[in-house]
Order: sequence, then C-alpha cells, then structure tokens
Amino acid sequence: MIYHLNGRLIEKHPTHVVIECGGVGYIVSISLTTFEALPSDESIFLNIHMVVREDAQTLYGFATTEERRMFLLLISVSGVGANTARLILSAMDSATASEVIASGDSDVMKKVKGIGAKTAQRIIIDLRDKVGASTGAGGVKSEISTQHNTVKNEALMALTTLGFDKSRVEKTLEQILNKSDSDFSLEALIKQALQKL
Repeated sequence: MIYHLNGRLIEKHPTHVVIECGGVGYIVSISLTTFEALPSDESIFLNIHMVVREDAQTLYGFATTEERRMFLLLISVSGVGANTARLILSAMDSATASEVIASGDSDVMKKVKGIGAKTAQRIIIDLRDKVGASTGAGGVKSEISTQHNTVKNEALMALTTLGFDKSRVEKTLEQILNKSDSDFSLEALIKQALQKL
C-alpha cells in the first residue's frame, strides 16, 4: 500500500497531478484544497490513500495528514465514495468540514454535488463524535493571473472531470465572470462555481 509520494511534480491540474518518483510517473487524484496548497517548485510531497477495486487502482493525494484523515472518515460513511469525499474536500477544507459535521449543519453539506438530505444526515450522525478540533491546511494559495478565457477553460475542464454537466458549468462560469470586473484565480473561480452548481 502506498502511504506517501515524494518526488518531482510533472503535471498539475485542479483535479489531479502527476508525480515522478524513481523514474515512475504516478497520476494522483486531488481535491481543490490540495491543489491550492501545492508548492510552486517541482519538489512535491503528498500523503496518499490508495483505493484498489476490481477494475482500477486509484491514488488520492492530500497536502496534509489532516485532510487525509477527513477523507478516510468520509469514505467510512455508507453511501460516500472516494469521489464524493473528494468533492466535499474541494468545496471545503478539512477544518471547515469538521466544523460543519460537529455543528450538525446538513444544509451546508447538501450544497456539495451528489450529497442529498439523507447522505448529509448520515455523514453528520456517523462522524459527529469522530471529528475533533482540527487545524487548517495552512497551505499557500497560488494565484494564477491569466486571461479570463484560459482560466474559464481550465475551470470548465476541472468541473466536468468532477462530474458536473458541461452546459450547466459553462452557464455558471459565464454568470460569475460577467458579474465581476476583477480577474479570478483558477481556484477562486472553481470555488465560486462549486457553490452555485
């Protein structure tokens, strides 16, 4: 079982990275929270959780052990798979997720794609006693200053990869970009879109 990877960052996308370790390239699925915390240099260290299924072996990477801990708690809940847990941790960091669960705020949890009322309640009931006061990721947020179009296209690709409907994502991104005069970073645009989708 792979516990962590320490190597060279080859590719960086909002939904996944490619890390080269000892001449082998590993594709690692990440949350938006981890994407924001990634360093700007080539050297990278990620905590890993490996999911082995009959048809696939998938690596999930986390910038902090706290985020991995929250991911493992989330996937322990019946009806919450690895991709749903990644969506939750893209919409909020692990500290926020802990607070939401501890306070029993199912309305916030229901805003995440794929989380209905029953699943939100189940997450809160199952995990309320398990989440302690957690510390935030403390990662440095990377600002990507590019033209609207490039950022919009990258956000569209990231959100459709996460399972959102392409035409709905396009409309949402248009609305966000048209309402604001300021330039959005890729992370900020995706976060805004996640709240509206």
